[in-house]
Amino acid sequence: MTERGDLDLVIVTGVSGGGRSTVARALENVGYYVVDNLPQTMLVPMAELAFEAGEPARRTGMVLDVRSRAFSTDLTGAVRDLRERGFRPKVVFVDADPDVLVRRFESVRRSHPLQGTGRLSDGIEAERLLLAEAREHADVLIDTSHLNVNQLRARVEELFAAPEERQLRVTVLSFGFKYGLPVDADFVLDARFLPNPFWVPELRERNGRDEPVSDYVLGQPGAEDFVAGYARLLAGTVPGFEREGKRYLTVAVGCTGGKHRSVAISEELAQRLRGAGLSAHAQHRDLGRE
Repeated sequence: MTERGDLDLVIVTGVSGGGRSTVARALENVGYYVVDNLPQTMLVPMAELAFEAGEPARRTGMVLDVRSRAFSTDLTGAVRDLRERGFRPKVVFVDADPDVLVRRFESVRRSHPLQGTGRLSDGIEAERLLLAEAREHADVLIDTSHLNVNQLRARVEELFAAPEERQLRVTVLSFGFKYGLPVDADFVLDARFLPNPFWVPELRERNGRDEPVSDYVLGQPGAEDFVAGYARLLAGTVPGFEREGKRYLTVAVGCTGGKHRSVAISEELAQRLRGAGLSAHAQHRDLGRE
């Protein structure tokens, strides 16, 4: 039977301008259901709702809205209440140096939520005092003073992502040019330079997943160089895409109808990428459409 302690619950708080929204997006990237701008008074009810939801909310992140005065005094009490109910929350506090926060607010021309009629620095100091106890009792403190958005995202994923969730996932998608280009393609490969099995009577009714068709396509001059070259190219770009925060890559391989050449090449390319240690699978958009 599932218990409250099985819920992977992350509570994100910290100073305004510190990067809470970036942390929230990073948690979403690694599979958390994230509730943003949550008043502290809703912390326990939201945790109970997540527990009752079961698997869809098994990993839940809650980003607290410090602009609510209800937040002001007792985050530690609310976290203690959660633990007494059997939850095991992890509290993440994002912070940054006051001069860095000033520059961030000035760059986007926003006032601080606790500034009122005073100066920007007054609002920053008031919030820092308000959050002092929460900062002291946080499980994870992230100082974002010298982190850009990508570095902060990578730090959160390092802390909370399962190893397989940090890895870029590659979809090798076969398609037929006569049906149009896939709109979500990051790379488009054209396999129409290879002879078309459609014109081989015994292969016409088969498709690129069938061994005779695959052998025919991959045995053609240039096919091996085509697949091997693109496998090396894609494997070389993956680390950069991962550093930039991309989690899904679509490589579209096209032929005339999306039945023979593109299917065989897609299956082989996905297999080569898996052999290189990447998370890759083949999909076939237009197979069976003719």
